[in-house]
Amino acid sequence: MRTFTACLLTAALLGALGLLAQEVLTKLTFPTKNGTVTFDHRAHVGSANGDCTACHDKLFKPDAKAPLNYKLAIHKTAEMQKASCGACHRPGGTAFQSKGNCAKCHVKG
Repeated sequence: MRTFTACLLTAALLGALGLLAQEVLTKLTFPTKNGTVTFDHRAHVGSANGDCTACHDKLFKPDAKAPLNYKLAIHKTAEMQKASCGACHRPGGTAFQSKGNCAKCHVKG
């Protein structure tokens, strides 16, 4: 009985930590000269049907301070290499392409 209780408590704690991690990383902001980019983690997790491996670790390290490698002048390169945000945000990708859609990510204000 003690083992069952310990396993149940461990599972509950791990679940709570997972939810906390998602809440902490709900929105990340990146100041750019073309306007601040806000990455909505929750929306992207939903788009990936909760599959964290769609992005982590192959596209991004699960670290809010890790570089995105999607800076000025490399949008096209990232799209061609299907790297960083360009893995999905490219012509024929699973999300809107970045070309011509600057205001969807970059907000001046």
